[in-house]
Amino acid sequence: MISLSSDSITNSYRTKTSLQPILKDVDKEVEEFRNLSYTIGGFIVFPSKRIDGQMTINGARGFNGKIADRFDLTLECIRLHYLNQPNPLESVLKVNSNFFDLFTDFRGYVEFFLLQDLVQSDLKSIRFFTDLEIPFETSPLPRSASEYLIYKERNMKFLNERNRRISSFK
Repeated sequence: MISLSSDSITNSYRTKTSLQPILKDVDKEVEEFRNLSYTIGGFIVFPSKRIDGQMTINGARGFNGKIADRFDLTLECIRLHYLNQPNPLESVLKVNSNFFDLFTDFRGYVEFFLLQDLVQSDLKSIRFFTDLEIPFETSPLPRSASEYLIYKERNMKFLNERNRRISSFK
């Protein structure tokens, strides 16, 4: 048996102290983003039990500075996990491999959780929320208000598309 808990897919970073200087001028946008993130499309489930002293996936993605609680980067780690390639969440994903085995492969995971709008159609790459040439090499946090707005818009587009996908699921 696998115990699960819900996790938010998005993070508005509205309480992140280091981002307050760039968020002060976009309060309305942050609130709009936050409101949409509390819809059904803004949540996913992960295993909730700690295994072998590892953090949970939810905890690891929040505390890992290369992920900074971003779901696009988490999904890239999951994609790499299915390919047996190194990634910043490798150890926690490996100890939870029985959960990921339920979906057989990355396509199965994406289709089960209705994440198609966050991946390219060939499933070989992720549609990142910011412009990243190489993921995990630089800070995933937005560095300016304009970069934050791009992050927010891409997140909101994904959430709206996922909400529509969930709504029409039969």
